[in-house]
Amino acid sequence: MKTLYIRIVLTIIVVMISSSLLAFFFSNVYYHYQLKPYNDKKLTKMALDIGAFYEENNEIKLSNYLKSVSKLGYQILVVDEKGDKSFYGGSFRNKKLGHNVIDSVLNGKVYHGIAEFPTSLFVTGFFDNTLSNTIGVPIKSGNNQLALFMRPNVQLQFGELRILFSILLLLTIVLSIIFVLVSTRYIVKPIIKLTEATKRIAEGKYNVKLQINRQDEIGKLANNFSHMSQKLGQIEAMRQEFVSNVSHEIQSPLASIQGFSQSLQTKSLTEDQRNHYLSIIEEESRRMSVLSKQLLTLAALDKEESILQKTTFDVAEQIKQVVFTTEWSWRNKDLAIDLELPQTLVFADKNLLHQVWTNLMTNSIKFSHEGGSISIKLSSNEEHVQIEFQDTGIGISEHDLKQIFNRFFIVDKARTRKESSSGLGLAIVKQIIELHNGRIEVSSKVGEGTKFYLSIPHHIS
Repeated sequence: MKTLYIRIVLTIIVVMISSSLLAFFFSNVYYHYQLKPYNDKKLTKMALDIGAFYEENNEIKLSNYLKSVSKLGYQILVVDEKGDKSFYGGSFRNKKLGHNVIDSVLNGKVYHGIAEFPTSLFVTGFFDNTLSNTIGVPIKSGNNQLALFMRPNVQLQFGELRILFSILLLLTIVLSIIFVLVSTRYIVKPIIKLTEATKRIAEGKYNVKLQINRQDEIGKLANNFSHMSQKLGQIEAMRQEFVSNVSHEIQSPLASIQGFSQSLQTKSLTEDQRNHYLSIIEEESRRMSVLSKQLLTLAALDKEESILQKTTFDVAEQIKQVVFTTEWSWRNKDLAIDLELPQTLVFADKNLLHQVWTNLMTNSIKFSHEGGSISIKLSSNEEHVQIEFQDTGIGISEHDLKQIFNRFFIVDKARTRKESSSGLGLAIVKQIIELHNGRIEVSSKVGEGTKFYLSIPHHIS
């Protein structure tokens, strides 16, 4: 299996090769359609000037004159009327030239071999050293009519440059591959660290610290990964604590039920004792029922099985019902209840929101001092309904305030165990509110009380 490092290296090399081939192809097209006609025109003028100069100074020996011209960087062929050929300068790779071309030049026409040279896909015509890739012009030597064919001697004119460009190209390719290998290693190294960290997390080791100080996407990924591993560690710690709490919560009522059930089998019990034991068994069973109900509710919300069953109802009336249902609890602690609940219609899931008000109300009662107060206020605007639950209870520390919506988190472990708290109530509240596209906020001071602020839209889409 190819590693990411090899894939990136191969991809970059393929891109380099592909881009080089495309660049050469487009350069070749540019040469054939732009530079080639220009070169043909330029070389034609030069050939005509060479012929005209010789005809004006015909006392010069033609062979000596053409030898001098060829030394300037040109390949030349002269053909007389008998078909005899004389070459000057470098030799041609291909010396084939049609008789009709030679006859045409001998008859006074100019041969544009460069402009008419066939267009090919990956061969730049400028470097094709063939006799057909020349300019042919007529020239007179005394009474003889000659045909002069010439083209630049690329080897002579650009020999050093071709070597330079070849070395430059080779070094560019080699250095590019080396830099690709090094830079890609730099890019992939954090991903390798992330892979190793992932394996550690899969093994249950959440104390992963990634030393990746980068500001790019990989750096952000590493930061998010570290944050995720930290959260997973917290969740795992809370899960273990939750398992311990649930085990205690289950074991305690089970032990009570078992013990008092055995006691009920004793024949010497009075009727009052029997009724007392039965009431304890009933209470312990209710504790187990509440715990299992919370677990099932949270599991259903997690799996998104609780599709909203939306209806239009008066949320103020629903909150009042919750207050009346819990009347025995708050009257038992002599709590004052302050309600500001104007009629407010909302289109939402009635059962789920009832769970929210119940959880918040029981929490307020549970953590309020005797003789304290609970305030519930309801207001609305065109888009949202706002609900405030405020108590004068024990309050929550700033450190714990950040975690109260985490599942399994219990603020006062000693107290809540006595009161059958599982640490799931507020997690359920938050998830239900977010399922309604709403938000929940909390503020609290130790010893002064806690206020929950909730906002949900009138119409949940």
